[in-house]
Amino acid sequence: MTHKIILDTDPGIDDAMAIFFAFQSPDIEVLGLTTVYGNVPVSMSAQNALALCELAKMDIPVTKGVGMPWVGPESSYAHFVHGDDGFGDINHPAPKGELDPRSSAQFIVDMARQYPGEITLVAVGPLGNLALALRLEPELPKLIKGVNIMGGAAFVKGNVTPVAEANIWNDAHAADIVFSADWDIHMFGLDVTNAVPFDPAFVDILAEKNPVLGGFVQRSSQFYIDFYSQGRSDRVCFFHDAFPLAHLIEPDLFEFTEGHIRISTDELNRGQTSVAPEGTTASPLWLNAQKVKVAVRVDHPRLTQLFIDTYAR
Repeated sequence: MTHKIILDTDPGIDDAMAIFFAFQSPDIEVLGLTTVYGNVPVSMSAQNALALCELAKMDIPVTKGVGMPWVGPESSYAHFVHGDDGFGDINHPAPKGELDPRSSAQFIVDMARQYPGEITLVAVGPLGNLALALRLEPELPKLIKGVNIMGGAAFVKGNVTPVAEANIWNDAHAADIVFSADWDIHMFGLDVTNAVPFDPAFVDILAEKNPVLGGFVQRSSQFYIDFYSQGRSDRVCFFHDAFPLAHLIEPDLFEFTEGHIRISTDELNRGQTSVAPEGTTASPLWLNAQKVKVAVRVDHPRLTQLFIDTYAR
């Protein structure tokens, strides 16, 4: 079965790896890329998404979306992880194409109305576009098949603060809106993505299997690998954003814990994703919260092979 998706993204090196993985998979139909601020400012995010589409020869809509958190000042971005250009400073040429004139939120709503019950939203950046789409169309959860989110840290420490993962921390109020909506959410947070380090040879294999797309990932990832290898005796990288896509193709790669979720928006705990597994509390404050399926384990060897085989197509 082919999965229709909208990929909400902030490219971003691991975003690029994930986008190409989706493009290469025969089981995924990407209806469009909706961009958001996060790793880089939203204008750069949108242009980077266009560039990735052009490199992959994919003629699909790319939209520019939310550029600020729901509440609070502009983000400081993650150039120290992804480089000044979001692509590891490899001087990739600017795209020639044009953005779709719709906002990312409007595009999500339009596609959901066009394909009711068929689309999975795959969000791998801050969740402002999804939150705004919910405001534009309150019935959106009834029109969407499901939501796969790369973000959060349910039972492990965060990577921005002791309790918060970057995507959720970047727009905690938007995340609260999204996780409070009545739709089927699978969350792929640091519980699994930080548990699966990839050896740098992995990107060399991608380049060997696919010189164009894999070669781009190999070149851009060197900056990313340098960041993740600081203070370690070995060199590693993490491709967080491809996990929710892999789940669409081979869901049995993952084990999940289901529970009620709360997103913290106070200054100290901003972006914390607290999950109460089923049967662990009788508090109405938790039982009235929406449920989420949190990925807690993944089959690393099979996941790695899926990435490699898909790039080799």
